[in-house]
Amino acid sequence: MAAIPDADNRGQWGSKFGFIMAAAGSAVGLGNIWRFPYVTGMNGGGAFVMVYVLCVILIGVPLLFTEMGLGSFTRKSTIGAFKKTGANPFWMGTGAILALLVSFFVLSYYGVIAGWTIGYIFKSLSGSTQPFEAFASNPMYTIPLMAVFTLVTIVIILGGVSGGIEKAAKVLMPVLFILIITVAIRSLMLPGAMAGVEFYLNPDFSKINANVILAALGQAFFSMSIGWGIMITYGSYLPKSSDIVSSGIWVGFMDSAVAILAGFMIFPAVFAYGKSPEAGPTLVFQVLPEIFADMPGGAIIGAIFFLLLTVAALTSSISMLEVPASYFIDEKKWSRKKAAWVVGAMVFLVGIPSALSAGGSAFFTDMKVTVFGGTEVKGFLDILDYFFGTFFIVVVALVTCVYVAWKMPIANIVNELSYGSKMFDPNTLASKTFVFFIRFVCPITIAAVLLNMMGIFGVFSGGG
Repeated sequence: MAAIPDADNRGQWGSKFGFIMAAAGSAVGLGNIWRFPYVTGMNGGGAFVMVYVLCVILIGVPLLFTEMGLGSFTRKSTIGAFKKTGANPFWMGTGAILALLVSFFVLSYYGVIAGWTIGYIFKSLSGSTQPFEAFASNPMYTIPLMAVFTLVTIVIILGGVSGGIEKAAKVLMPVLFILIITVAIRSLMLPGAMAGVEFYLNPDFSKINANVILAALGQAFFSMSIGWGIMITYGSYLPKSSDIVSSGIWVGFMDSAVAILAGFMIFPAVFAYGKSPEAGPTLVFQVLPEIFADMPGGAIIGAIFFLLLTVAALTSSISMLEVPASYFIDEKKWSRKKAAWVVGAMVFLVGIPSALSAGGSAFFTDMKVTVFGGTEVKGFLDILDYFFGTFFIVVVALVTCVYVAWKMPIANIVNELSYGSKMFDPNTLASKTFVFFIRFVCPITIAAVLLNMMGIFGVFSGGG
């Protein structure tokens, strides 16, 4: 895919490889390496992995085609794409605007977690035994580290589509794979590691139930950047001759590969040291540092692991910042420089409450919302993650799927896919199968996930 001059001066991907690296980089992030292992551990190990892979193939990849195709067809970022195809206020609000808000607010607390990973690189090298709670609750650590991560993200966005995002992705993604394979090999060499491999790869089919399937679907949405507006925006920078089909398949493959490799890093080490695979979100920042501390060469391996997390976070953060920035570039005609700095500064300011919600401020730490079943989600960061990092992603995915399948002429998307892949020519088996999935299988499945989450809105209260 040779670079073609862009008449709108919006920027354009310079190569197919660069686009795949950027799109895969968006999909590959903390969701694969931080979230996937603990969700797997809490949902039966190998059984969950099998269901997750099926969800990626049957639901995730068709939705990637849909979002990339919508962006390529309209040549617009998220809000512009809905507007150009005649969306009314309902579709604009629940699809385009909500997608932009998802990327913005998730990035605001994502930068906090990414800041933790930077801090843990130095904690590992120094041999610090400071507990995670003490580290995360100290704003003298968390806010400057978040600022550093946000600044790096802004600088990459300033470089533009080809010169910034694509160039960074071409370097960061290979580095990511090298680091993850390095840590996985070291983990697999530990005595007792094979017990973790057996837990991870040997599916216990009795564990598969509705909750496991729903958890796998939710992980696929979170991990693959579906429902964020990212793939619509990235698709809008594609030349018309691009093969969206093969690109989408590569993105889905690379995203799943990193998630699965993450399990080979983590579960062998967890079992080798007799820790619980069901430790939940604390697995990465509490359980693993204890393992690295006892492991021969653990300081170096720990530093490499948290560098890996930082790289994974960065490949995703640049895509999240690009979504709101591209809105101001496309719709408000701002320069890229102005959009990157203004949106980046807003992300940082909105992220401060999240940085203070792990003990740095009683108000933001004790803030809570009552969710379905009477369970409380506590802390500003966790509340944002629950709504913008989970619930609203599913809403946007459903709205986008229904909008493209039933409101737009879906033939427009099929034609877009066929430009680079003749197997998707209208009336072929592949195109008919795609239309069937987008019209029926995907929305019904996503609606099932959403219905399972309904009733979550409870009574909001401030801490103190």
